[in-house]
Amino acid sequence: MAKILYFSYGYCPHDHRFLTALAGTEHELFYVRLSGGGRQTEDRPLPEKINQIHWAGGRGEFRWRDLPGLTLDFRRLTRSLHPDLIHAGPIQTCGLIATLAGAGPRLIMSWGFDLLQDADRNGWWRWATRFVLQRAAYFTSDCEATRQKAIQFGMSRDRTVVFPWGVDLKQFSPLRTQHGSGLFTLFCNRSWEPRYGVDVLAKAFASVAGSRSDVHLLLLAGGSQAEAIHQILYRSGVEDRVTFAGQIPQSELPRYYHMADLYISPSHVDGSSVSLMEALACGLPCLVSNIPANQEWVTEGVNGWLFEDGDADALAARILLIMDTRESLDKVGEAARRVAEVKGDWSKNFRKLLETYELVLR
Repeated sequence: MAKILYFSYGYCPHDHRFLTALAGTEHELFYVRLSGGGRQTEDRPLPEKINQIHWAGGRGEFRWRDLPGLTLDFRRLTRSLHPDLIHAGPIQTCGLIATLAGAGPRLIMSWGFDLLQDADRNGWWRWATRFVLQRAAYFTSDCEATRQKAIQFGMSRDRTVVFPWGVDLKQFSPLRTQHGSGLFTLFCNRSWEPRYGVDVLAKAFASVAGSRSDVHLLLLAGGSQAEAIHQILYRSGVEDRVTFAGQIPQSELPRYYHMADLYISPSHVDGSSVSLMEALACGLPCLVSNIPANQEWVTEGVNGWLFEDGDADALAARILLIMDTRESLDKVGEAARRVAEVKGDWSKNFRKLLETYELVLR
């Protein structure tokens, strides 16, 4: 048994997934949160076995000016706790604080956006990324695209481990709801933030709905682009053909996948998207942007389709084509489920993390 300190930016469904699985191991688990407040996306409590550590962070939104004080306090708590392993990420926040504090050994986990977007923001972010990765015991991520990026920043290839985070294949399973309305329902549950491209989907839907009366859009979540997205739909006269379901409990997610005919992710930046894996597991055909991580999951015309990232016209054209060939959707959905079973099974993929822990501990 080892003392594991799990250090994450906030508390989201991904954190809950990791902490719940870790709570079922023999290890003694401690959870440290960097940032508190803001929009909460996870409503489930921490697993009982997880010990949450209260410290200088986690009480409000993270601010860069607090970095020195947070680093000193993280050093204090780790010297008091003496963890055998620190599992930290994202790289330039939690990973940086743990590295500056000299706490370790450290397994640095990429959250996708930290390498595929943040790492190239400017000289400071590039320095922080390189500083953390060159001093990490091991690195883990959920797709090959982030592994390659980490290697570019100085991470040793033989100390990298890639495994998709995966989903619960029992919770997310095929069950298509028959509505009898004749509507073709598009579904997206990505956050309304610039990196996820929901505004691109709004533009594409406005175009499709202008020529087809049998299409409907189902949106979950929300975010900083809410006003812009509502304006796109309102000015196009199609807002009444959109269902805005907002933030829903994680337990209700499968029901929304089952209501749809086509899942769409227009993300500009992603690792192995858990939302995409959930859709695949539900046997839902997927139409996603052609960014590298999505191409690791979606094979054109087999279990879904790809469109040019950021191109609303290309997305609209592809939606119309799929609607006109909807008789092929059952076959595509079956292929989607098979991909999830082979690559996206959380119960199997999680074992890779435990194997990585053993590598770090040795």
